Amino acid sequence: MSKAYIQAVRKHLPATTIVFDHFHLIKLFNDKLQQFRRWLFNRASATEQKILKGIRWLLLKNPENLLAARNEHKRLQQALELNRPLATVYYMKEDLRQLWSQKTKAQAADCLADWIARAKVSGIGMLKKFAKTLQIHWDGILAYYDYRISTGPLEGTNNKIKTMKRQAYGYRDNEFLKLKIMAIHLTKFALVG
Repeated sequence: MSKAYIQAVRKHLPATTIVFDHFHLIKLFNDKLQQFRRWLFNRASATEQKILKGIRWLLLKNPENLLAARNEHKRLQQALELNRPLATVYYMKEDLRQLWSQKTKAQAADCLADWIARAKVSGIGMLKKFAKTLQIHWDGILAYYDYRISTGPLEGTNNKIKTMKRQAYGYRDNEFLKLKIMAIHLTKFALVG
């Protein structure tokens, strides 16, 4: 979503449609959410800090992935009840996730417009800034409904390659590295087929 990337694509591939997918937008929002949580933590009382301290990953998890065995729902709820701005930002994150589950592009546009309007009147600077970002990238976000593509599988493969290189402390032979990368893909297709 960087300006330089967008300008380069528009300059060299003018007929290309840029699509901003779910992964990158939610990642960007989660980064802002973490900065906001840290800002709140630094201004909280000692009692509030105890509650806010252990919720970083709970805020990032999707609600359906919270573990009952670890009492994660209750811990998250306790933190959200303690701090209304944090609760607002958290629930706005969950509402933003709904953008990609709309049936039509028109419904998605309405959902996005509603989210931006609520963010602007929230009184929370982080949400207001993010609303501006979404407005700037409006066309690329909604382009998902024209071209339902995602970089999720590519991001997953890149992470597997990085992990493999880290575990091996690097490879001296580039041909061997290529074979290892191809083995990742073969394993993936063997599991699917």
